[in-house]
Amino acid sequence: MAGQYISRIYDFDTKELKLKGFKVYEIETGVNPVPTYSRRDFYKICLVNGHSLIHHADKSIEMNGTFLFFGNPHIPYSSELIEPKQHGYACLFTEEFLKAHDRSESFQESPLFKIGSAPVFSLNDEQKAFITAIFQRMITEESSDYLFKNDLVRNYINLIIHEALKMQPAETFLKQQNASRRITSLFLALLERQFPIESTDRPLQLRTAQDFATQLSVHVNHLNRAVKEVTGKPTSSHIAERMIGEAKALLHHTDWSIAEIGYALGFEYPTYFNNYFKKATGTNPKAQRLAAV
Repeated sequence: MAGQYISRIYDFDTKELKLKGFKVYEIETGVNPVPTYSRRDFYKICLVNGHSLIHHADKSIEMNGTFLFFGNPHIPYSSELIEPKQHGYACLFTEEFLKAHDRSESFQESPLFKIGSAPVFSLNDEQKAFITAIFQRMITEESSDYLFKNDLVRNYINLIIHEALKMQPAETFLKQQNASRRITSLFLALLERQFPIESTDRPLQLRTAQDFATQLSVHVNHLNRAVKEVTGKPTSSHIAERMIGEAKALLHHTDWSIAEIGYALGFEYPTYFNNYFKKATGTNPKAQRLAAV
């Protein structure tokens, strides 16, 4: 039975990665448990040799050989192994790192990273050798004490991006869902990937149906109709249930103040959070916390 691999990012200190801005590493993996989606704050470029299914948003793409993959933190993706081994390289980086000295368009608008794209490319031997060499140079530079290594790594990443822009993406989709299921699956994945909330200094960004519709580039009425058709529940119900579930978890398992929890969930004022929580649960956050003691 085919399994799925977990990227080695789960072994990294993500706080250190955010401060540094990038991480380059070698992939050597077998079959592992299915990963759960979590919020990611970084983009990912992988050069992989193996036989896999790339699940990207609502598409599944079979790749057998050497391929290049571009991952966007706003779009759900995973890789399912058909053969038990994969090897290659990966680079993780934040948008702020790559755009430190650049005012170009947001990555979300790039053909390689935007919603609806198919950012998987099959490589021939010449392309494989060229891009492998770039990854190896990035790994060497990452561990060096060269004063301007960040600038050099940015140049290497941009070189890979431009090489990919000259290629034809491998759009061999195995499954294309109907429009309602496609939008619903993207909405549910984006909702879940905001959690768990890890700190109080980054409030929740997507809190309303309109927020999600904007992120998915669809009209809010279209999103609401699709979600209700597929799940039987309104978009707002899914959002409220997930937010209240996270609020209860934070009340029970952290020492954050109620004001901090409310702010982390996107409420500017504690009274707004209290009213929202009480309307949904029939009790207030303080009582909920005390009941768990």
